[in-house]
Amino acid sequence: MSVVALKPYDFPARDRRENFPAPLLFIGWEDHLMICAPVALPLPPETPFGALATAVLPGVYGFHPDFAKIDWDTVEWLKSGQPWSPDPAKSLQDNGLQHKDVIRFRTPGLKGLNGNSI
Repeated sequence: MSVVALKPYDFPARDRRENFPAPLLFIGWEDHLMICAPVALPLPPETPFGALATAVLPGVYGFHPDFAKIDWDTVEWLKSGQPWSPDPAKSLQDNGLQHKDVIRFRTPGLKGLNGNSI
């Protein structure tokens, strides 16, 4: 269902980049619904993409029993729903990520608790 504004929006959006300590990056883990939606993380643009697996995501998803089983060399990445191949050695910015981008990762062979997408 589409929505039509009755009046024009005449105010600045509050989710602009300058209102956050760092650009927001939304990250979701496919087939693992203990966290049902992507998490929003303020991450400096110079953060190496490879640091997501080693320094960022363990604090977000590390409690899930499947997290320790992830083979990061086989992870499939999606950016805005499309297959994507980021360079782990490059920064988030150099991988083309900007404020409020959405990325998701798929872990082949891991489909949640007992294969139940949980």
